[in-house]
Amino acid sequence: MEYGVRSIGLDFVNAYLLNAGNGFVLIDTGLPFQWEALDGELQKAGCVPGNLKLVVITHADQDHTGNVLLLREKYKVKIAMHPADAAQAERGIMLKRKVQPLLYRLLFTVRMLVRILLGNKVSAPKFTPDILLSDGQSIEEYGLDAKIIHLPGHTPGSIGILTGKGDLFAGDTFVNRKKPSSANIIENEAALMYSLDRIRNMNVKMVYPGHGKPFAMEKDVRDCSMLEKNGAGRLGG
Repeated sequence: MEYGVRSIGLDFVNAYLLNAGNGFVLIDTGLPFQWEALDGELQKAGCVPGNLKLVVITHADQDHTGNVLLLREKYKVKIAMHPADAAQAERGIMLKRKVQPLLYRLLFTVRMLVRILLGNKVSAPKFTPDILLSDGQSIEEYGLDAKIIHLPGHTPGSIGILTGKGDLFAGDTFVNRKKPSSANIIENEAALMYSLDRIRNMNVKMVYPGHGKPFAMEKDVRDCSMLEKNGAGRLGG
């Protein structure tokens, strides 16, 4: 099945709209205050209530789940994610994680302070997913030749969506702000290393990260760990 990819940049985070047969699949949703921008991009692409088949959440952080309730209400669409992040979504909490390197620790601290100051404007929505996804699960029934890859490390339930032609929608398992890197915010480093090892052995050609630009999974990227050993500190995440 052929499909097109529309990258939706929502400030510092990406959502991706994929053509899926006679409809669309949306990957991630941005922060709550980005609803108008997200909704406008969907409509420009021809995605309207009735043809949005599924919303896939790569992990339960608020910058990826921020508009699930509005999407569910307006588009009558089901929200899918991995069960290991379901409790985080249902409680609307931020996990305790390691942040590396120092620059990301500072940015993350600022993000937490902004959340406190702005209150509900950037608070994570509390929701129960409609569909719980499992590792290796096909989503072909929604018109997309793709499967779910469980990639714990950034969060316990982080997933990627791997298409038949080798595109990996990776959530925050990878970022690419200046250069490709594995997650800078880590819940479980051993799990992240395991996930990266899995990816190296998959037929991944392009990576679409949750933050930054897509990049080709070339040999020099595939063969390095992309983990920066900079003495990560522990912060809320």
